[in-house]
Amino acid sequence: MRYPEPFLAAHGFDTAGRIALPADASHRRYARLVGGPQPALLMDAPPPEDVRPFARLARHLAAAGLSTPTILAEDPASGFLLIEDFGEATHAALLDAGHDPLPLYEEAAEALAALHEAPVPAGLPAWDADAMARATAATFLDWWWPAAFGAPPSVAIRGELEAALHAMLAPFAAARGFVHRDYFPANLLRLDARSGARRTGIIDFQDAGLGHPAYDVVSLVEDARRPVPADARRAAVARYLAQRPGLDRGEFLGAMAACGAQRHLRVAALWVRLARRDNKPRYLQYGPHCWGLLERSLSQPACRPLRDFLDAHVPATLRRNPDETI
Repeated sequence: MRYPEPFLAAHGFDTAGRIALPADASHRRYARLVGGPQPALLMDAPPPEDVRPFARLARHLAAAGLSTPTILAEDPASGFLLIEDFGEATHAALLDAGHDPLPLYEEAAEALAALHEAPVPAGLPAWDADAMARATAATFLDWWWPAAFGAPPSVAIRGELEAALHAMLAPFAAARGFVHRDYFPANLLRLDARSGARRTGIIDFQDAGLGHPAYDVVSLVEDARRPVPADARRAAVARYLAQRPGLDRGEFLGAMAACGAQRHLRVAALWVRLARRDNKPRYLQYGPHCWGLLERSLSQPACRPLRDFLDAHVPATLRRNPDETI
């Protein structure tokens, strides 16, 4: 964690206490600044990371009436932001502390519907079948496959997976909007002083893209890191669809299945990459859960192309992460 003394001093935080926050899977680091002009977090995202998308999207979403951290100061060339501190009441922390999941997931769904109804900012990268296929190959084929089979996949295998993902996702390509891409409890905070959609603070949206909104609903109700109670899952989907009555329910549920299958395969393999490339083996604990979510998705008709690919090339006995036992 870097501490840019001149930057902090220029904005009145030179004497503030600093509490480094636990690191996650990304290269960004955060510190809570205590005793400065106002509660704030220092974001340290050194190049090649870029803090400008976070700042731009934070302002856009706030202007649309959502709760995103106010940007207090920025030094994009060095990779630093000072942002509003929403506190420690993430939905993940509240769930871990035993809070009732149902209202938390309903609140998150309400905020997500408002986010998806907001104007779409210009310049979002595509999160379409091409991008999703590339992202899947970068974890499942580049890292999981060699770990499981002892050799890289052939060119033919790469082509078959890409074709399967395109076939699965193509029926839902017409619906395109703002996709957060990591909308799950660790990136959501309960803000008790606010109401409605603004009651949920939203962070970590810097990798947002233009894609199907079902992707975010799946991220929420089929969380890669924790089981979601069935009643909370149903309530969240119902709240979301009630907030967006123009959506076709059947199409949307099909899109959730397809987006879920792609996400679960990619993320299950991501844990292998984090363990082997980044020396973060703790993420392997989530492997069994992600593979279980994938199997549930594959049972849906919309996921037939990916199911056929896996049935042809990945026996059921290998549908696990090779290092899950370490």
